[in-house]
Amino acid sequence: MTAIDVPPQAPQSPRRDRAELGTALRVFGALLSRDFYVTGKDLSGFLVKTLLQPFLMLFIFGKVLADLGFIAPGFAQLLFPGVIALNGFLGALQATAMPMVMDFSFTKEIEDRLLAPVSMSVVALEKVVFGALRGLMSGVVMIPIGFLILDGVSWDPAGLLPAFLMLVMCSLAAAGVGMVMGTFVPPAKIDIVFTATLTPLMFTGATQFPWHGLAHLPWFQFVCALNPLTYASEGMRDVLLDNSVQTIPYWLCSVALVGMTAVFVVLGTIGFKRRAVS
Repeated sequence: MTAIDVPPQAPQSPRRDRAELGTALRVFGALLSRDFYVTGKDLSGFLVKTLLQPFLMLFIFGKVLADLGFIAPGFAQLLFPGVIALNGFLGALQATAMPMVMDFSFTKEIEDRLLAPVSMSVVALEKVVFGALRGLMSGVVMIPIGFLILDGVSWDPAGLLPAFLMLVMCSLAAAGVGMVMGTFVPPAKIDIVFTATLTPLMFTGATQFPWHGLAHLPWFQFVCALNPLTYASEGMRDVLLDNSVQTIPYWLCSVALVGMTAVFVVLGTIGFKRRAVS
């Protein structure tokens, strides 16, 4: 049998690379704009889902119990950054996971997006970014509410920008977790998985207590160290509060969140592609 010589393909030109990148960016922007347009049409529902639970947590634990003398002075100062991180985390996770379940199983809306002239990875990344932005908004809107509710809360102004960046990293990590849940969990079991996942995430994320304070419970401290929310809560406290509370260093929290985000986004993209072709 005579071998057939296949002429080598010419390398792709830089102009074509730029054209494909431009197309991907335009499609990405269009998908993102549409998701925000849909969110804007249900703004009241978004605000209720975003604000109700953290508002009550701040009011009961930071205001009512403090006024009654059942919690130590300064607890609101510790609680506030944790609740902001918690709200951003849950907002991003839910804004990514639930649409994935709906789009793939019920509305089939994702099929229209997959017809866009870009790779499936771009569509998956847009879902992660949108979920992260929703989470970021959920965390930011709690800041003025917390200052109105809580007494004796003060922040270091120099820590505002680092805290905002930490909230961005927190939201991206949560969106990655949401993408994994929304693509790997069967739709019929998503309610069970949410119930079994969200509550442990809320109470092992060091939102109501400092991580170093768990030294007498090393097993629980280890469990909390596996939760990306822990690093968001501790990282925000590290830059916003004074040195009266020992926290995980900001740089270590950043490294942990970036690493976890990379793992979850890669796994979520794999799950997205698997669901898209099934």
